[in-house]
Parts: sequence; C-alpha cells; structure tokens
Amino acid sequence: MTDIDAAIRQVLEVHGRLGAVVASLKNDDDLYQKGLSSHACVNVMLAIEDAFEIEIPEAFLTRATFRTIDSIRETVESLGLTNGLG
Repeated sequence: MTDIDAAIRQVLEVHGRLGAVVASLKNDDDLYQKGLSSHACVNVMLAIEDAFEIEIPEAFLTRATFRTIDSIRETVESLGLTNGLG
C-alpha cells in the first residue's frame, strides 16, 4: 500500500461513514456499494483536499472520481501533490 492509499483510507475511515471496515476494502471496491452517501462524499472530498493540499476542480466532482480508492488516488496524482506523500 502506498502512502497515498494509506492517507485516502484514513480519510475514508474518519469521513466516509462506510458500512464496511475500511481496512478490509480492496482498492477497486465500489465505495457507494459499501455505503458511501452523497453527503459523506462531500466530507471525503473536503478532507482529501486538506490531506493532500490540493483543490479538486469542479469538473472532477463526479461519482466516478470517488467510486473507488483507485479512482481517488488517480485524481490526487493527476492534480499533483504538495505535501510530500507518494
């Protein structure tokens, strides 16, 4: 697991309100099927921005962006990191 994945999992643990245990999730599990609500998704997005010191553009604010840990990581990596994780 990368540092990025670990940080995403920490955000999901605190803000995702998932029915599943975050540690047991696979990187390609559908987070919405695991209990991620649209309200919790907003909290996850804000926490991801804080954790990685990025701003997620409006064009990225889709269900697909937050569907899996992999898709969140791809978004974070595409926007660049300023906090040294990776």
